[in-house]
Amino acid sequence: MALRLFDSLTKTVRPFDVAEPPIARVYGCGPTIYGRAHIGNFRTFIAYDVLHRYLEWKGFEPHFVLNLTDVDDKTIKGAADAGVSLEAFTTPHEHSFLADADTLGMRPFLTTPRATAHVDEMVRWIERLEDKGLAYLADDGSVYFRIAAFEKYGQLSGNRADGESGRSRIDSDEYDKDDVRDFVLWKAARDVDRQVGAVWPSPWGEGRPGWHLECSVLSIGALGDTLDLHLGGEDLLFPHHENEIAQSEGATGKTFARAWMHTKHLRVEGQKMSKSLGNVYTIPELVERGHAPAAIRHLLVSAQYRKDLNFTFDGLEGSARAVQRLEALHRRLHDETTAEPGQPEVGLAEITRTALADFETALDDDLNTSGALAALFVFLRDVNAALDGSGGRAASAELATARDALASMDRVFGLLELALADTQVDDDLASWVEDMIAQRKQAREDRDWGRADAIRDELTERGIVLEDTAQGTRWKQG
Repeated sequence: MALRLFDSLTKTVRPFDVAEPPIARVYGCGPTIYGRAHIGNFRTFIAYDVLHRYLEWKGFEPHFVLNLTDVDDKTIKGAADAGVSLEAFTTPHEHSFLADADTLGMRPFLTTPRATAHVDEMVRWIERLEDKGLAYLADDGSVYFRIAAFEKYGQLSGNRADGESGRSRIDSDEYDKDDVRDFVLWKAARDVDRQVGAVWPSPWGEGRPGWHLECSVLSIGALGDTLDLHLGGEDLLFPHHENEIAQSEGATGKTFARAWMHTKHLRVEGQKMSKSLGNVYTIPELVERGHAPAAIRHLLVSAQYRKDLNFTFDGLEGSARAVQRLEALHRRLHDETTAEPGQPEVGLAEITRTALADFETALDDDLNTSGALAALFVFLRDVNAALDGSGGRAASAELATARDALASMDRVFGLLELALADTQVDDDLASWVEDMIAQRKQAREDRDWGRADAIRDELTERGIVLEDTAQGTRWKQG
């Protein structure tokens, strides 16, 4: 089976292929580090992560790069308002993004380049475009890309920006240019840029790179002239990604990206996120409210990346329950009693084969995470039913097969991985809990129900949840 993705360039679902197997050169537009990333941003970034993990699952070697935009109008304004340098303003936001990505269990990227570390390369890039007649210097010292000189402009979005509707979506740069369609490659320095240290020397005078140029130079610098896949939110398709294609292919003469993948926006309780509605949530805010990172991650992967996703607190509670069910199955597969030699198989091998096939089929179909989650939870239901029917006994080989399948599917979703890491306890606490469970067991055997209840209450107060099963008492931190 082959992975098939919807390519925004051809508007078709087609096989994902790479120029130099097994290496997959993938670039994702990352955050602008002027504030803490919110759950809408992480809807996109978690989609990146599922793709990253699934490419590994399928045998690819992902070279996955995500940029950090640390110089643009927003970061400069933020630094100026705070009365600090651009670097001092953006660095904490870089750290918070990486910390939140780690909280949600995202795989590390090959590199996360900051734009300000590559300005010299951006200057040289503009010179290449100038030499080809694709860039020009305006009277104010800014340099623009000449859209009229690039015949293929509009190939991704279908929007050549040559009508009023198109022009309304073009950057409204506060600089002179020959044509309203043209976009800035180099912005002449302003007083506020100098104030925060966002100025660099160039053949055209002091200034800074344009936002669109940053992604082209960072992606090609890290991965080469042609990417296998370029990712981003749907809001970046035009003009940002259209401009990336123009300036990249204009300079190199080569295809910039073999395929494009765009994620849909997230809504909160059925509404668009906005500060005025007070529904813009960050990861730390949700965790502080008591929501586990694994539950947040589950909700963010619950819909396929091109489908609408409505983030609700009821949904988040449902995701918490779903993760708890996975944890319970994980414990059961590790705790179940091995069957006696000669006992018939209980069917776990067949259940596993079916689940893995359905799981892969769903993800191969344009990264259909909702279908893959369905396959995972059918597996959970069927394994539990098989074990219930056998009195909780199964051959060690069958249990191992089911354990391996659960771990395999979780390598893509990262839910158990995150939940188990979040519930790890120190040895002293574990020893105390096990001792209390043993005392409770003895109290129940002695029919000392008051003592047994008191022990359970003490454990509950310490955040320990007990689960009495036919195979004994299990526990976890609540």
